[in-house]
Amino acid sequence: MTTTAHHRTAPGHPDQASRDSDPAFLLHRGGKIGLDVTVPLTGPDDLSLAYTPGVARVCMAIAEDPSLADEYTWRSNVVAVVTDGTAVLGLGDIGPLGAMPVMEGKAALFKHFGGVDAVPICLDCTDTEQIVETVMRLAPSFGGINLEDISAPRCFAIESLLQARLDIPVFHDDQHGTAIVALAALENAAKLTGRRLADLRAVVSGAGAAGVAVTRILLAAGIGDIAVADSKGLLHAGRPNMTPVKAALAAETNKAGRSGPIESALAGADVFLGLSAGTVPESAVATMASEAIIFAMANPDPEIDPAVAAKYARVVATGRSDYPNQINNVLAFPGVFRGALDVRATRVTEGMKLAAADALAAVIDGELTEEHIIPSPFDERVAPTVAAAVARQARAEGVARR
Repeated sequence: MTTTAHHRTAPGHPDQASRDSDPAFLLHRGGKIGLDVTVPLTGPDDLSLAYTPGVARVCMAIAEDPSLADEYTWRSNVVAVVTDGTAVLGLGDIGPLGAMPVMEGKAALFKHFGGVDAVPICLDCTDTEQIVETVMRLAPSFGGINLEDISAPRCFAIESLLQARLDIPVFHDDQHGTAIVALAALENAAKLTGRRLADLRAVVSGAGAAGVAVTRILLAAGIGDIAVADSKGLLHAGRPNMTPVKAALAAETNKAGRSGPIESALAGADVFLGLSAGTVPESAVATMASEAIIFAMANPDPEIDPAVAAKYARVVATGRSDYPNQINNVLAFPGVFRGALDVRATRVTEGMKLAAADALAAVIDGELTEEHIIPSPFDERVAPTVAAAVARQARAEGVARR
């Protein structure tokens, strides 16, 4: 297997004394997750059922009918959280070991919010086909695959190949979790301002994993018009030297054929969606339409400072927890996988993602304010509501096995 040298983009690490006093390091000491035994093991009778000889009867039954593994092992409630450590949070390519605390955290969120068991799998490999082959070989142990923090454009190919080759849900959360929550928030922001998605013209900053997914889910949901910009400016059909992913996106967006920097598209735009590390000058923000909606989701530094955004927009959201309206993936992925696992879905469809977004938006229907267009991650209604919607849609589309 090919291994790859990784570089650390974060600041220098603290010394031992600092780690011993830092609450983040203290919380992480020994890791954040562990395994628990779910059956009694108090004596020989328990042991003979949980292990040999009783386990042999179960093994042989599964060997004869593999579908029984979902009923008689943990497989039906466990997800692999898979990364290669190449695009971790805002830290960049920090490698598989550096990524482990984030994957542990993801697993903890799966369990706490969705009741889903999750196992971090940090791969020392960045080759697309090798990652796909590795996950395929691990797949019999899991009921779903959550891809995480894999850099674009490889993440698109890895997800697509795994979806084609596996009969369990494969979900790249950096793409689709962000997209689901952003759509739900935008649906509510539009409702709050007396508009529909079809009435809105949106501009997306960023054509990476999240930017592409958010754009695609908004197109599927019926956004009026949407243009996407990367570091070189707006995507449009005549722009040369685009990747296949960007070229496909350009063909489906930017109806007016705008070109040049992102500022040229912001004039008169109703919505800004930031999913990049870039910044947008206040002079450009000031040209947006009245009742504007700004989602500046880059972390830790939003593309538009929230104080600046608030001067010109009716509704402002960020990816940060210290401002109102946090676009947080934890609002989506626990419920999406809970619903998919409950019906033993073979995949997560576009319809299931749209259903998840609609359900998430509806959680706070009747409670909307400018600072409350999306539920709190700690709202206990969220995961069950999303799960139920995802399960219904899976059955409706014929991808549920129960």
